[in-house]
Amino acid sequence: MCAGAGQDVGRSCILVSIAGKNVMLDCGMHMGYNDDRRFPDFSYITQNGRLTDFLDCVIIRWVRPFPCPSPFCLGCFLCHPKNSITPFLRFQLHFPYPTEFFAVGQVDEELEIKAYYAGHVLGAAMFQIKVGCESVVYTGDYNMTPDRHLGAAWIDKCRPDLLITESTYATTIRDSKRCRERDFLKKVHETVERGGKVLIPVFALGRAQELCILLETFWERMNLKAPIYFSTGLTEKANHYYKLFITWTNQKIRKTFVQRNMFEFKHIKAFDRAFADNPGPMVVFATPGMLHAGQSLQIFRKWAGNEKNMVIMPGYCVQGTVGHKILSGQRKLEMEGRQILEVKMQVEYMSFSAHADAKGIMQLIRQAEPRNVLLVHGEAKKMEFLKQKIEQEFHVSCFMPANGETTSILTNPCIPVDISLGLLKRETAIGPLPDAKRPKLMHGTLLMKDNSFRLVSPEQALKELGLAEHQLRFTCRVHIQDPRKEHETVLRVYNHLKGILKDYSVQHLPDGSITVESILIQATAHSEDQGTKVLLVSWTYQDEELGSYLTSLLKKGLPQSPP
Repeated sequence: MCAGAGQDVGRSCILVSIAGKNVMLDCGMHMGYNDDRRFPDFSYITQNGRLTDFLDCVIIRWVRPFPCPSPFCLGCFLCHPKNSITPFLRFQLHFPYPTEFFAVGQVDEELEIKAYYAGHVLGAAMFQIKVGCESVVYTGDYNMTPDRHLGAAWIDKCRPDLLITESTYATTIRDSKRCRERDFLKKVHETVERGGKVLIPVFALGRAQELCILLETFWERMNLKAPIYFSTGLTEKANHYYKLFITWTNQKIRKTFVQRNMFEFKHIKAFDRAFADNPGPMVVFATPGMLHAGQSLQIFRKWAGNEKNMVIMPGYCVQGTVGHKILSGQRKLEMEGRQILEVKMQVEYMSFSAHADAKGIMQLIRQAEPRNVLLVHGEAKKMEFLKQKIEQEFHVSCFMPANGETTSILTNPCIPVDISLGLLKRETAIGPLPDAKRPKLMHGTLLMKDNSFRLVSPEQALKELGLAEHQLRFTCRVHIQDPRKEHETVLRVYNHLKGILKDYSVQHLPDGSITVESILIQATAHSEDQGTKVLLVSWTYQDEELGSYLTSLLKKGLPQSPP
């Protein structure tokens, strides 16, 4: 159920109920609102009692530098870099369970989680939630393309019952990364050469570091003197943690960080608010990335009236933010106090977003091989297009619920069963070993002990359980028209079966009954019609096939004998 991010970008908050466990995935904010609509609607989850009484676990894939809308006092999981970054982001969450990638974290005896590398930003993770044999994978934000400081997201063929994936760029297939970087550097270089200022709104984690490395390398190569600044506070501290967790970055940075740490910038300095009024060219990385508040919006308001200046939007902007308005072509903006801001500076959109594009989303689905897919964190029309593509290519059900809607997924659990060596040897003697491509039916007794299953022979099961064997027999009545006496009818039945069942042991016993292997046949006179005899045919379940055959054979009647 989506309390946020259902057919919408922002305030990610999904509740998953799996095998009796309630897990909240994320608790985000919407950048396009300044009122209570910024936060997830928890009334969708529960209207009675505290939210924490309803939840078993909260999983945070990564954190943004904004205060959390609601304090949680239960177990929350995130990865080590995020666990370290979180305190200076002033979150009100408690994180007692930092986890490593690819390691399984046990929440309780039944609920376990496993983190996968997501790219996107430092410490970002995808999570597999597993209870018994049912599992869900939640991607959060991820990037399937490696960049200058992080590797690509990766997941194994875990085949979950449900994959919940973001779909921010559901219909976008990006062009060459090298071409985008070349165009970006050209735009920045041209602007500073003509004396203009360049504002690059970014979030503190991820794109800030990516573009800082790109400009640092370019400034070094071109020997440029124009100053580059990044916001003090969040970005500066984030860079500190990138240095601290250098082993979580990509392979190139890990190999060279002994000679030179790529996050120790020579040309990029901390920004002071007074620098915005300095004359001459400069480049400033400022937060937040959608121009909806903070230092980036303050600088934008100062520089927007000069046509020499440029703002480059490197990521997605949700509807309602200043970033979205200027990318839509608005050049007159109503600001606080109904002041009108005329935008004369150049506006460029160059996607350096760390979200997966449509190709990346399809690649992740191909890797994980889920049985069902659920799309969140995207625009409805784009999600509908991607939904059709997923169903056509992978032949799985795909869902895209709106906020407040609940989606139920039917699962077909696969239960592992151990087979006893004795039963396997007995089956091998009868025929070939079971093969994955050609399954074989095996007969035995299923034992369940300590939440595990074993298939053993009936004899072994009786011995282990200390039980005596009981024999179950099936009995069928067959009516035969025969005016002779009962013993004569039995003799006729015996001769008939003896002549047909030459490969079976057919015996006429002294008590007047007939046996065919374990099958017993007795004859009695009909209580109302002396010309009708009733044959009682009984057999054990082992001889069910032979018993059914004898019954159908006797129902056809006995052959005519000479008078």
